[in-house]
Amino acid sequence: MSDLTVQQATDAIYVSINNDNEDIDAHVAALKAAMAREGVREAVFETKKLAVPNRQGRKMMQSYFRKKGITVTFTD
Repeated sequence: MSDLTVQQATDAIYVSINNDNEDIDAHVAALKAAMAREGVREAVFETKKLAVPNRQGRKMMQSYFRKKGITVTFTD
């Protein structure tokens, strides 16, 4: 998984979230590594692709990713 792009890692996280967070930690680690390689400072997720797209779900996701060292923003 170390050769994934940020977009591929983000897509893997969408799949994981929609599968009850299956292997989420591995996907988050892959995203963090891809962001470091590509010099990206924050991960951007589309709200409509999230399993829980409401405010509470977004804040929970931001909090979890922040603990892993990733800043998350959302687009519509």
